[in-house]
Amino acid sequence: MQSITIKGSQRESVGKKATKALRNAGQVPCVLYGGDKPVHFSADAKAFKPLVYTPNVYTATIELEGQTYAAVLQDIQFHPVSDNILHIDFYQLFEDKPVMMEIPVKLVGSSKGVMVGGALRHNLRKLKVKALPANLPDFIEADITELEIGNKLYVTELANEKYTFLHPDNTVVAQVRMSRNAAKAAAETEEA
Repeated sequence: MQSITIKGSQRESVGKKATKALRNAGQVPCVLYGGDKPVHFSADAKAFKPLVYTPNVYTATIELEGQTYAAVLQDIQFHPVSDNILHIDFYQLFEDKPVMMEIPVKLVGSSKGVMVGGALRHNLRKLKVKALPANLPDFIEADITELEIGNKLYVTELANEKYTFLHPDNTVVAQVRMSRNAAKAAAETEEA
């Protein structure tokens, strides 16, 4: 999985006044959980743009005064009016501990059902996955070539030994349904 580097500085005071002063200076207060104790730090708001405002999923490499931490974005809080980032929580990654993440689904191929007039429905754009950090994929590829009208692509068909899905086996990722035009054309051919 690709990683984005965020350079920050550790925070000494974590009260309301200090946090407000950080935000006024264009900094975002952050906390890194998962280690021996939480690490409080701040980073420039612009540094989070490629991590937050994207449909892709990345891990973060946090650099704090000579120390580096591998982490994933756990929680983010936005201002209700201005939509600025107020606070970010990260979870530290360890090579031997599995982590849960939502990974984007990428549909590949041209469905046979869509070519004859069906409508493709992409039900789940992200799937929850549990895996070791080294086995986390950038995206999950779903081949829809064999889908006819009325067929569904289940999460079990995307199974991989490197990671496990945290969804029930009957979860539908994509399906091809009868479109209105195709239904109308089928009804007209039956009448003829």
